[in-house]
Amino acid sequence: MKLIILDDYEQVSEWTAKYIRNRIKKFNPGPDRFFTLGLPTGSTPLGCYKKLIEYHKKGEISFQYVKTFNMDEYVGLPRDHPESYHSFMWNNFFKHIDIRAENAHILDGNASSLEKECQDFEAKIKAAGGIELFVGGIGPDGHIAFNEPGSSLVSRTRVKTLAMDTILANARFFDGDLSKVPTMALTVGVGTVMDAREVMILITGSHKAFALYKALEEGVNHMWTVSAFQQHPQAVFVCDEDATQELRVKTVKYFKGIMDVHNKMVLD
Repeated sequence: MKLIILDDYEQVSEWTAKYIRNRIKKFNPGPDRFFTLGLPTGSTPLGCYKKLIEYHKKGEISFQYVKTFNMDEYVGLPRDHPESYHSFMWNNFFKHIDIRAENAHILDGNASSLEKECQDFEAKIKAAGGIELFVGGIGPDGHIAFNEPGSSLVSRTRVKTLAMDTILANARFFDGDLSKVPTMALTVGVGTVMDAREVMILITGSHKAFALYKALEEGVNHMWTVSAFQQHPQAVFVCDEDATQELRVKTVKYFKGIMDVHNKMVLD
């Protein structure tokens, strides 16, 4: 596991965007060899998406031969609802780059059979050759996608009932009206993400510091699903200084000591 510690959110966003840009360019995708990228929603990746759009407009990166697979989607929310993850991804990223609509895969929370939709999503990932790089964020409780505390660490894409804490937290996006907040979602599983050849987790802010501590300095625990990535052979955690507040000083010093070498290898 690698830990990249940067000064602030802006630096995390820029580092992540550069990493994704360079990974795609090095892969050299083409019509017979697509780069497959797993993507999250939420506030954490927004800065990264803005940077990737900037690199695209400068001609530094193309997404013509990239296939994306998003982590999750609400059940029952219309696709064009402003809070759907379809809307989020198209408004904040996809419509600003040259990705083809048929290559941007997002779970359908209105499918006639939600179980089949989840099975089909897994099949699409497999048919695409698996995911090269899966980027994710976490919540303060260490959840990734909608794999909330207690989720199986070998879970696959499935229907999930949302925890009350999640529903309460999401109420702010629905005018504070709990009755409007979806209570179910489709989500990739922890095992789905673990199957990616590389996983990158973005963690920013002091409110996620304890989750980073649990992910790095304690054992694998299904009550902190992000801790599963301790066992991934190519996992990178990218965080800001605020997110390191719960880590031991020697842990921070250790990872900062090897960070410069890693940066030269992947960002030059």
